[in-house]
Amino acid sequence: MKISLKDASPGDFHRIAEILITSRIHHLPYAPSPHTEEETECWVKNVLFQSGDVTLALSDNEIVGVLAVNESAGVGWIDQMYIAPDFVGLGIGSTLMKHALEVLPRPIRLYTFQQNQGARRFYERYGFKAISFRNGEENEECCPDVLYELLD
Repeated sequence: MKISLKDASPGDFHRIAEILITSRIHHLPYAPSPHTEEETECWVKNVLFQSGDVTLALSDNEIVGVLAVNESAGVGWIDQMYIAPDFVGLGIGSTLMKHALEVLPRPIRLYTFQQNQGARRFYERYGFKAISFRNGEENEECCPDVLYELLD
């Protein structure tokens, strides 16, 4: 499978929202979205595109992965990384992660849910270390999360 990357454009927001919604349903059943599908689409269109750099992974011209990154106060952040459920385990996450590692300054940080063992193993394979655990009071889903950091 050949994966290519492209910058997201406003016309992509429906597919991006679809990937975020279906990924949560499949992989995060313990953390249901506090937002409706319409609210998620609105957020993608009006917030995600405005908040940072959004890169899409494509397979046969189909959007199959989403990566949103930004830089704040000298820290690189991976804000969103979602793969369409039917495409998980095919190297798309690795392609997006390699891109993030190329474009972001160190340190790089990200949050994930403590229960998301697959994501945690994935990030740890790339050298991310857990630096803080929270009880869920700070996120909309009210699920315990973990802050990861990559220094080198």
